[in-house]
Amino acid sequence: MKRNIKLTVSYDGTDFNGWQVQTNGRTVQGEIEKALGIIHQEKIKLTGSGRTDSGVHAKGQIANFYTEKDNIPADKFTAALNSMLPRDIRILKAEAVSDEFHSRFDAKIRIYRYYIKAGGSCEPWHDRYCWRTRHVPDIGRLNRLAAPLSGIHDFTTFTAAGDPSKSKIRQLYTAAFTIEGAFLVFKIAGNAFLWRMVRSLVGTLMQLEEGGAGSDEMRRILTSLDRSEAGTTAPARGLFLEKVLYDERSII
Repeated sequence: MKRNIKLTVSYDGTDFNGWQVQTNGRTVQGEIEKALGIIHQEKIKLTGSGRTDSGVHAKGQIANFYTEKDNIPADKFTAALNSMLPRDIRILKAEAVSDEFHSRFDAKIRIYRYYIKAGGSCEPWHDRYCWRTRHVPDIGRLNRLAAPLSGIHDFTTFTAAGDPSKSKIRQLYTAAFTIEGAFLVFKIAGNAFLWRMVRSLVGTLMQLEEGGAGSDEMRRILTSLDRSEAGTTAPARGLFLEKVLYDERSII
């Protein structure tokens, strides 16, 4: 009997060429599919909730696969896969879900966090997971600049060239900076994101704040629909896919 297994996956993206399988380069999907292939003695297709770019990390990526192997309880796939996976990928949870569940198409809200160490020194083990900047920004000004991003907008300005999406319209529920310990953190939640959109937003906001831009400047850039208006793209190492929600009523 075929079962649909949902995985919650955490990974350090530093040494991966992103999530999606590619002809060249190591990928997270590729490593998990390799382990599934060993368990099943056949190729198993893994579907992720979305693609993270090269160097981007995840605390709660969601994926699913179908199995006809009936001698492994759903929750035991956690230990079985972890025993075969490299140290920079861990399955946090495995569970049986309905046959209709699709990790990508059923996702309602995706939450990312971007970590910035502004000014001062950084612990050496944090250097792979944050963007270090000399400038210490004014968090109030950053949030005033970010305020126009919430809602439904065309995010063409913040899309990398080559993004295949037919529509660049996305809905953001949250886009705000907070202080978490020694880090400045940008939390962003939306129904979906364009290629490199979050990193483009972070880089542009930081650049505008440092340049003393007025509160309406981000709104002007957003509505211009002109990619040349966007600022620098923040490095991948500070970005984490925090979690994926499948209920729009979930508290974010």
